[in-house]
Amino acid sequence: MTQRGPWKPPADPQKTPSPKKKASASPRPKKKTPATSGFRPQTGNRKVAGRVALAFMALLAITVGSLSGLMLVYSVNLPQIEDLERYRPDTTTELYDAHGRSFGSFALERRVVVNYGDFSPLLRQAVISIEDKNFESHWGVNVFRVAGAIYHDLRSHGRAQGASTLTMQLARNLFLSNQRTMGRKLQEAFLSIQIEHNFTKQQIFTLYANQIYLGNGVYGFEAGSNYYFSKHANELRLPEAALLAGLPKGPSEFSPLQNPDRAMRRRNAVINAMLEDGTITAPQAEAARTAPLGLHIETPPNSIAPWFVEEVRRELEKQFGTDEVHEAGLKVYTTLDLDLQQRANEAVMNGLAQYERRHGWKGRLLNVIAGGIDPETFKHPDWSGTPQPGQWVHALVVGVLPYQVTARIGNHQLMLTPEDWSWTGFKTGEQFLSKGDIIYVHLKGEDGNLLRGTLEQDSGAQGSLMAMDNATGDVLALVGGRDFNLSQFDRATQAERQTGSSFKPYVYTAAVEEGVTPEETILDAPTSFGSYTPHNYEGNYLGNISVLKAFADSRNIPALKLAQRVGMHKVIATAQQFGITSNIPAYLPVALGAVEISLKEQVAAYSVFPNDGIRVAPRMVRRVTTADGMPMNEATSQVKEAISSRVARTMMVMLKEVTHSGTAKDAAALNHPLGGKTGTTSDYTDAWFMGFSPSVTCGVWVGYDSRQSLGDKETGARAALPIWMDFMQAAIAGKPDEMFPGDAHRAGAQQLVAAQRRAP
Repeated sequence: MTQRGPWKPPADPQKTPSPKKKASASPRPKKKTPATSGFRPQTGNRKVAGRVALAFMALLAITVGSLSGLMLVYSVNLPQIEDLERYRPDTTTELYDAHGRSFGSFALERRVVVNYGDFSPLLRQAVISIEDKNFESHWGVNVFRVAGAIYHDLRSHGRAQGASTLTMQLARNLFLSNQRTMGRKLQEAFLSIQIEHNFTKQQIFTLYANQIYLGNGVYGFEAGSNYYFSKHANELRLPEAALLAGLPKGPSEFSPLQNPDRAMRRRNAVINAMLEDGTITAPQAEAARTAPLGLHIETPPNSIAPWFVEEVRRELEKQFGTDEVHEAGLKVYTTLDLDLQQRANEAVMNGLAQYERRHGWKGRLLNVIAGGIDPETFKHPDWSGTPQPGQWVHALVVGVLPYQVTARIGNHQLMLTPEDWSWTGFKTGEQFLSKGDIIYVHLKGEDGNLLRGTLEQDSGAQGSLMAMDNATGDVLALVGGRDFNLSQFDRATQAERQTGSSFKPYVYTAAVEEGVTPEETILDAPTSFGSYTPHNYEGNYLGNISVLKAFADSRNIPALKLAQRVGMHKVIATAQQFGITSNIPAYLPVALGAVEISLKEQVAAYSVFPNDGIRVAPRMVRRVTTADGMPMNEATSQVKEAISSRVARTMMVMLKEVTHSGTAKDAAALNHPLGGKTGTTSDYTDAWFMGFSPSVTCGVWVGYDSRQSLGDKETGARAALPIWMDFMQAAIAGKPDEMFPGDAHRAGAQQLVAAQRRAP
């Protein structure tokens, strides 16, 4: 191997030695360099290293500056964490009946706020397993997932990829928009770090679990549990908890109502995640995966007393404003009696069904196919909830055979057989029904997977009912029509209809104040009042009869004679004493009810009689509190004397006779102290019965919104009284010993007379 010495530059052949220098006889020995120094000292390398270090420091400064700038840009408008400490989510205003039972609500966001311990441990673990496995250990941000998401954002030009922890989701839902950008992701991260620094994991989970959206207007797991399973969040089983935990990712996409197959797959994905985390066993997972969805959708809010709820809403909004009523989670304690309300609903619908059947099958069904609507996609307004036995609902005919008709109510199938339509007179379904017809049915129960019910008819006839407590004015029940889903118009409080003979008590009260007594006689005979020649409903005349009989039998001629005797201005003034606010013209026919009054005013006015002359204004709200129970207001009864107790007790003699031997004598079958008055208008357009027990006053109206005739002989006694009796049977239950004012004194006097007659 050639030995290499020090490197020398090659000689230049064109260069000669300088003549001034002499060549040396022997060259000087050269200074040796160490063997390790093949190159010169590395001063150039040190310069390069310095430059690299300087560049690195500059890059680091730029990075820190950029991050600081980004932090400044994206955090300048972020809310302060103190805002979260004061945060109060929009919650549901709940309505409670007289016994403390919830029956309705108002909400922009249907939410029930609960504490950490009110969530099932299974639900908590399900949420963590599917949404944020490292929830208990991270500090608000999963750095690796966020870095991956930012990289994906940059590569996809803003199409953001999810990497949110529960804390980040909470920050976004509370404070940020749903815009999917890198900037929003950074804001989420900044807020999340602050949240984690100021709140415990339990507090963060509780805030998240009360805030998250779960579809169908429902927010938070407690409200979601109520809605989907009709139970509390601490009562959820594993399949139910997994279903709810899977909804936040896509409340619509994974909705068990709209997409049950996707909901099932998503639920099972949650169960698998829990199994991987070791929070459930393999047998538990297998049983949960094979379980059905198990939905039990709660009754749609406000469906039991919808017209009552609307009246309460209007009243509250006048007092507190719309935002407070729908967002502040108030507790409203109303006067409604839920049991009586349900009986009122049934009574009105049963009474209308009896009316419809009396007049036979009219047909006139709407057909969606004839209207150019696809029956597969058709949805009726009635189909807002799960069909339940006892409901009256419209259905769409999907199949017609001679002895079997199938129909659809939402996703539920209904079957009718000949006995279910026998009242129509048709032997087979093909004779009067076609595919696409919208029919009206009364659901009775289930036969396997099929609903069963009876075919009914909805000709458009409407009914309304209102009942109130005589002593307090508390409205106990209110029905404003046949179907709130089809018409929100309240025929109990908003409609004014001609009263017919139910106006006569004001005429007779005015007469009693002028000295007329029940025993006094009056001539029931043909007569004319100028050009006005009235007649009795019955078409006959009884001659001289007592005022008591004239009232009990609702004779028109005696009522007109009494009105003429005292003067119509006196009659009008008396009606106004009872609280009637309608404009009443001073014409004699008004004495027979040619004036329009609302059912609500009639009920309040009639309660004066059993109240010994005292009028108590109707009320629907007893008190209102904040969500924390702090009182906001407490309603007091408005009381005034309308007539004297002497006049009231005299009128009670006549009103009781109506239900004993008069036009409402069928009410005597209830075997209870009762009083009241029927009302029927010309051409049978309106049918009324106004009546009371010692404790409850109730009024019923039946008619058409179009003011068409109900049909021949459809009087108040025939169309309205049966509904009143059906309701009052429940209202008087458990009150066998109640009496009207004065009855005890009268009974005592009668017993004394009888005892004196027996004495020797």
